[in-house]
Amino acid sequence: MRLATRLFAYAAPLALLAAAGQYAAAGGTYGPGASDTEIKIGNTMPYSGPASAYGAIGKADAAYFTMINEQGGINGRKVNFITRDDGYSPPKTVEQVRKLVEEDQVLFMYNTLGTPPNSAIWDYMNENKVPQLFVATGASKWNDPKGHPWTIGWQPNYRVEASIYAQYILANMPDAKIAVLYQNDDFGKDYVIGLKAGLGDKADKMIVATQSYETTDPTVDSQVVSLQGSGANVLLTAAIPKFAAQVVRKVFDIGWKPAFFMTNVSSSVSAVFKPAGLEKAVGIITAGYTKDPNDAKWKDSKELGDYLAWQQKYDADANPADNNVVYGYSATNTLVQVLKQCGDNLTRENVMKQAASIKGQVLPMLLPGVVISTSATDFAPIKQMQLAKFDGTNWVYFGPVMSGVGS
Repeated sequence: MRLATRLFAYAAPLALLAAAGQYAAAGGTYGPGASDTEIKIGNTMPYSGPASAYGAIGKADAAYFTMINEQGGINGRKVNFITRDDGYSPPKTVEQVRKLVEEDQVLFMYNTLGTPPNSAIWDYMNENKVPQLFVATGASKWNDPKGHPWTIGWQPNYRVEASIYAQYILANMPDAKIAVLYQNDDFGKDYVIGLKAGLGDKADKMIVATQSYETTDPTVDSQVVSLQGSGANVLLTAAIPKFAAQVVRKVFDIGWKPAFFMTNVSSSVSAVFKPAGLEKAVGIITAGYTKDPNDAKWKDSKELGDYLAWQQKYDADANPADNNVVYGYSATNTLVQVLKQCGDNLTRENVMKQAASIKGQVLPMLLPGVVISTSATDFAPIKQMQLAKFDGTNWVYFGPVMSGVGS
């Protein structure tokens, strides 16, 4: 009992110092969750629930940190990566993140997945001045350095992506009648906004139907049938993998043959197209920014060889062709660079400063021409994408690397 009391007496002042901001130690200047030997990082992922396919990202994050720790850590410090399941449920995200910040005392949150979950903690993170780094969602609102200076995105935002589809449609399908299926939240609505911005004054004429869905819906079959009935010959789908697979299957089964554009976040062959049926996905177009491990053009490259060696050693249960795995591998590479830039100043303020000071980082599994850049006034690290068409087995990239409206 005396030992427990004594430990609490020492721990309480230390926790108060950490919560207050920063404290100095022998090797550097630290915030909560950092020391001479450790960097404690928090994360939430939907390892269960309707978006569980994205759990592969969290596992890849953890696997990358395992490799880094085996190599000696970051500036001599090992990463303690604490990842928890939130089931893609915003209330659960709030609960888990509060525990990670207030009880586990993580230095920052990293790569928390999903627009609704991140929206639920957005104000909390910023009010408490805890970095919310490289959120795994492309909602455009994360690029808000003035209003929310503690939150930064990583992937291209959804409005940019949708406007790239619009550019392609205008150039190649001047008589297009466009139908849109979108998730009824900031994620889905960003696609509608980006599509309209890209189409400009032709938007009202070309977009003939829209349908939304909730993540609690069992299926989106009725929405797909309704969109087909609009007479549309182009379909843009902004849905998470569970519902994206349903759309692919239903469009094929009812004999609808629109030009089919699929959000990048549901372009995983293993998580979306295989469950739907590969033959049903032939011809679907997406916009990507990472290399497809199945693409023959990369098979002899050092970059792919290194990725596959990492995956086989550290994330062996994963499908190496799953772009969610490529995503986790690449985003965590960016975070490691940020932490290296921090040196021995591992305060929350400096972590955020360095995350907003990335100058043209080239990553091995990003497409040529796609780079990572941020500044104090630009929290959108990736702004370029390239169109790709699914051939029944792989994504085949075509055309130039493009930037979209809102980039």
